[in-house]
Amino acid sequence: MKLSQPTGDLCGAKPRLLARFPGSSISYRFGSISDTPDMNTPVRTVFQGRVLTLNLEQVTLPNGVVTELEIAHHPGGAAIVALDPAGRVCLLRQFRHATGRWITELPAGKIDNREPPLDCARRELAEEAGVCAARWDKLGEFFSSPGVLTEVIHVFLAQILAPVQSQPEAHEVFEVHWVALPEALAMATDGRIEDAKTLVGLFWASAALAAAA
Repeated sequence: MKLSQPTGDLCGAKPRLLARFPGSSISYRFGSISDTPDMNTPVRTVFQGRVLTLNLEQVTLPNGVVTELEIAHHPGGAAIVALDPAGRVCLLRQFRHATGRWITELPAGKIDNREPPLDCARRELAEEAGVCAARWDKLGEFFSSPGVLTEVIHVFLAQILAPVQSQPEAHEVFEVHWVALPEALAMATDGRIEDAKTLVGLFWASAALAAAA
């Protein structure tokens, strides 16, 4: 993979999306994959929240079977592998109520108002890691839990970093750590990292950097 060259200043001009990991071929429209047939028939919304919409959807599957599925619709998100000049990546030690404990994650966040995923990534990197980047590469995107959830997470590699004022939201409780990439990969391999987007992001970034070397 040929990684991108810096464009513009670090925090001023909006960068272009310059590259993507060669193994990624999923097309997307905002938070939902768009290259699949429309199988939906009747839909009943049973819950509408700030983040999720839960529907009961009667669908006809490709094999002709008609069934009702519980589908949670999510706007999608972006996760960032931020790599500093020393070869360290930003990892957050974050408290997640759903897990009942602290876990280790990449900076990441939800797409707001159907914004481009890169805009989401730039915002979340500044808010959580306290840095901006002049160089951005798209590594790919993936479904987080396709059995029940429409969420697509877009993964970026960010390099040539500069400090900015971090602005975590009130409900976010985390510590920022910068970890050597080999150590972060070891944490992913031995189970110390359990978060799916972080596992995917670290291994995709490692492969992209190795291919570009």
